[in-house]
Amino acid sequence: MLKKLKTLGVAAGIATTFALSATGVHADSAPVKMSVVGTWNSMTNYNDREAPFWRGMAKETKGSIISTIGSYSEFGLKGFEIMRLLKSGVFDYAYGLPGYVAAANPIFEGGDLSSVTQDIKTERKVAEAYYSTLETAFAKYFNAKLLQLYPFPSQIMYCKSPISGIDDLKGKKVRVYATSLGDFVEGAGGTSVTVSFGEVIPALEKGVVDCAITGTMSAYSAKWYQAAKYVYTMRVGWGLAFGAMNMDKWNSMSDAQQVDLKTRLDKLTDDMWEATAKEDDVAIACLTGTECPLGENSPVGGMTLVEPSAADLEARNKIANEVVLSRWAERCGKDCADNWNATVGKVLNMKAVSK
Repeated sequence: MLKKLKTLGVAAGIATTFALSATGVHADSAPVKMSVVGTWNSMTNYNDREAPFWRGMAKETKGSIISTIGSYSEFGLKGFEIMRLLKSGVFDYAYGLPGYVAAANPIFEGGDLSSVTQDIKTERKVAEAYYSTLETAFAKYFNAKLLQLYPFPSQIMYCKSPISGIDDLKGKKVRVYATSLGDFVEGAGGTSVTVSFGEVIPALEKGVVDCAITGTMSAYSAKWYQAAKYVYTMRVGWGLAFGAMNMDKWNSMSDAQQVDLKTRLDKLTDDMWEATAKEDDVAIACLTGTECPLGENSPVGGMTLVEPSAADLEARNKIANEVVLSRWAERCGKDCADNWNATVGKVLNMKAVSK
């Protein structure tokens, strides 16, 4: 698998270099060549932001940085192996979700603990407060330079059978992709089941899971409405994602190239936050409304919209404090929890204390 991916990356890099040489980029310009893996090619983050950014890099930098990009979908990746591939140099830059790398250390979960953040403006403050912590952890565990933190649309639930509120999650099997999401589901009386994104529709169809969690636009783009009929809009996370670079590759760049790339990535990150803030309402309309704002060729999902009641929100807050934060603090340890309390905790006015 690694050999195949490396071969694909090298081949793509050679093809790109050859094409650029024909347009006036010469060897004496000493370009940095980068192989990038983005998220899923069925989603707007990849199609509208990740892929155009990296595919346009050679032109934008006048050949100083030459990059190729492929998606998880194209490479056949599920996400959990992504940082191993980045650390080993198969890829030079990788996008992913902290939940995919939390097995290395629970500290990676701290920027997007399930149900603790209810709006995107607050989530950005959380990301900024926790950035330094994650930057240190990426360097320590994966020899990687953290360069981006950005969100997918809010993470909510999609169920095959009728659901009217949080109490209906009791006894249900719910697809999650991170331990923290599993903590929430179990706190609500359900059973958490880990299923890769691409396998969710058959898992719903076969009854492996009753409900599944993902972002709003992700669910619409992947056509989850083919298997799930109810959208429960309780926000249980933000799908906070990262962009990280192999540290050896980062260190091989000149100071000027590092500054230039970081400046461009900061702009891309701002664009990602801004775009995601707008996508929630659009995606919900496409999933449940009579008309999809994305255009006449965009189908309507026909799902039933279920919004959380005041009692549901109160129950969520109780689960967030007594289950999600408590379990995470236990996994991560006192020093880790104390650091969270001094950073994210101050933003949210919450405290992680293990039992």
